[in-house]
Amino acid sequence: MEEELKCPVCGSLFREPIILPCSHNVCLPCARTIAVQTPDGEQHLPQPLLLSRGSGLQAGAAATPTLEHDAAAGPACSGAGGSAAGGLGGGAGGGGDHADKLSLYSETDSGYGSYTPSLKSPNGVRVLPMVPAPPGSSAAAARGAACSSLSSSSSSITCPQCHRSASLDHRGLRGFQRNRLLEAIVQRYQQGRGAVPGASAAAAVAICQLCDRTPPEPAATLCEQCDVLYCAACQLKCHPSRGPFAKHRLVQPPPPPAPAEAASGPTGAAQGAPSGGSGCKSPGGAGAGATGGSTARKFPTCPEHEMENYSMYCVSCRTPVCYLCLEEGRHAKHEVKPLGAMWKQHKAQLSQALNGVSDKAKEAKEFLVQLKNILQQIQENGLDYEACLVAQCDALVDALTRQKAKLLTKVTKEREHKLKVVWDQINHCTLKLRQSTGLMEYCLEVIKENDPSGFLQISDALIKRVQVSQEQWVKGALEPKVSAEFDLTLDSEPLLQAIHQLDFIQMKLPPVPLLQLEKCCTRNNSVTLAWRMPPFTHSPVDGYILELDDGAGGQFREVYVGKETLCTIDGLHFNSTYNARVKAFNSSGVGPYSKTVVLQTSDVAWFTFDPNSGHRDIILSNDNQTATCSSYDDRVVLGTAAFSKGVHYWELHVDRYDNHPDPAFGVARASVVKDMMLGKDDKAWAMYVDNNRSWFMHCNSHTNRTEGGVCKGATVGVLLDLNKHTLTFFINGQQQGPTAFSHVDGVFMPALSLNRNVQVTLHTGLEVPTNLGRPKLSGN
Repeated sequence: MEEELKCPVCGSLFREPIILPCSHNVCLPCARTIAVQTPDGEQHLPQPLLLSRGSGLQAGAAATPTLEHDAAAGPACSGAGGSAAGGLGGGAGGGGDHADKLSLYSETDSGYGSYTPSLKSPNGVRVLPMVPAPPGSSAAAARGAACSSLSSSSSSITCPQCHRSASLDHRGLRGFQRNRLLEAIVQRYQQGRGAVPGASAAAAVAICQLCDRTPPEPAATLCEQCDVLYCAACQLKCHPSRGPFAKHRLVQPPPPPAPAEAASGPTGAAQGAPSGGSGCKSPGGAGAGATGGSTARKFPTCPEHEMENYSMYCVSCRTPVCYLCLEEGRHAKHEVKPLGAMWKQHKAQLSQALNGVSDKAKEAKEFLVQLKNILQQIQENGLDYEACLVAQCDALVDALTRQKAKLLTKVTKEREHKLKVVWDQINHCTLKLRQSTGLMEYCLEVIKENDPSGFLQISDALIKRVQVSQEQWVKGALEPKVSAEFDLTLDSEPLLQAIHQLDFIQMKLPPVPLLQLEKCCTRNNSVTLAWRMPPFTHSPVDGYILELDDGAGGQFREVYVGKETLCTIDGLHFNSTYNARVKAFNSSGVGPYSKTVVLQTSDVAWFTFDPNSGHRDIILSNDNQTATCSSYDDRVVLGTAAFSKGVHYWELHVDRYDNHPDPAFGVARASVVKDMMLGKDDKAWAMYVDNNRSWFMHCNSHTNRTEGGVCKGATVGVLLDLNKHTLTFFINGQQQGPTAFSHVDGVFMPALSLNRNVQVTLHTGLEVPTNLGRPKLSGN
């Protein structure tokens, strides 16, 4: 709450706050520093323009209650400004809308509405120097001179928060209401902190709040932003005038309370008003009688009628007034209401508005808790990811180390093989060389002999041996069998590229899809399911897999695979309970299943004739519930429903029956022949009937002729019991013959064949009747 109690100009707690026309508050001393005079060029404007800008000033200022403590000092602070303001706005009458009673200028309609913010002043508001006091004059006189200088000529004040300007009338700043409620709240807040003079009578001198000495040193400065008292040593150590503290404002600590001031009551507050001399009261004297925790605050009085208390509220001017204002003043013709009633009404409105703010604050607190949980999860997930990354990199290093060992083994084997081959070749060549050298030396010794007969005895053998020795050195025998180079090349470039390209990819298994139960529904024997991914999902999804059981608690089976998030499954069993679930997948794999949703199909079947599967001569109307034909030949039309289990009953009402035709009613497969009577092929089971009798027919076999036919207005009922696998027919509520067909199994669709002489209407969604009549006996 402290931020709400600080002045936007000086940054400290409000002192004598006044209410600007824009509803913002500012300290009265600060208001004097930011009020400026109108430029001289404004005085030379044409008279109508001056009136248009200043016509409402005097009346508007008169409509606003003045400050209580400045009421008596009006003449002293106004001086000659009263006549100047009167000359400017004298032509404006008191009648007019409230919006015209205050001159609020914006940047577009005045040349002095806003100013360039200054970095040397708090909150970017340009602070003008106070009017210097003449030598020997008191501070109150200096403030009176400042008020006079502001009101002696046309002046304005710019709100430091919204930057809207308001012109001052002859009363100057005293024309603005004093916010006594805010002043009282500030005083209570200071009392709660023990910072109000007089709240602690035992403290004679303000002491440093950071000293570790005993006793603490007296305070030398007070930081208005930190709201901390410092002694000289602690201020140099803890609050240097540089860095982030350079813009903080250091002021003298508050003076100790006087004994009389601490005990002053309402009388002291009443006496403080005229003590200002010329009328501009010092900031320290505001509400002195209200500083005590148990001292009653003075009840405010009307600034224009000092002896009268507020009793009514002017709705037009939005200000409290006294009864004299209603009788004699400008509020006589305004709408007024009781002060207490408007007080309660505005309190109720404020409370109602606070409820909305409280709800938003509660949501904000919950959101902050959520954000803090996210912070904690981010920290935990960050540590987990770091550990996972280290483990993955270590695994890569281990794999590279193992592969390095394998490659080194290959190099070692290759080296040993080459060395062995070379050593074998060296040994073999050395042996041959030794043998050849010995033979050569022997032959040379033989050649030296001079005995021809002895030489010839061995010369042939030696020649052969030399030739054989020469033949041993064949081509390639003096070439190395292996090269000194290693024919091993390690292609590490792809691996290096892969290492350089190694990076994180946002690819994880998709999360659990959320079923949108409000969009999941059933209709007849079809179900529709909808789902979505949870918010803040960053894992890509390539598609979804929808699974459904068999309606009897059996195994799940896939019924849809695709990217859509809405799917309808048709052709299910009636009166059955199905369980469905869905999961998402991407290139990383398949995510977990969603929660299982239970869907119940309809107890009874609602269907119509199918215009897509019927013969082209069939004519449908009445939303595909009425059928006839354009041909004299029998044509087949099917229903839109298919049955494979359960008990189903529907009726067909004969709307027209001419020339005794033979319509056929029954069930059929989807592939039934549609250009001849129903029942003539093996894909249909039917009863055909005329006006006198009926027959059952399947595979063109006619059985169970039964007396009794149909006419206009007759009703034919069809009962398909797939639990007992039977098909039964009824005419006008009476069973027609025995059970028509038994051992009926498979998938069947309602079917009908008729020609142009017959028109029937289909009725579905019927419960199985329990009061059907007994069967008629068949003719043969």
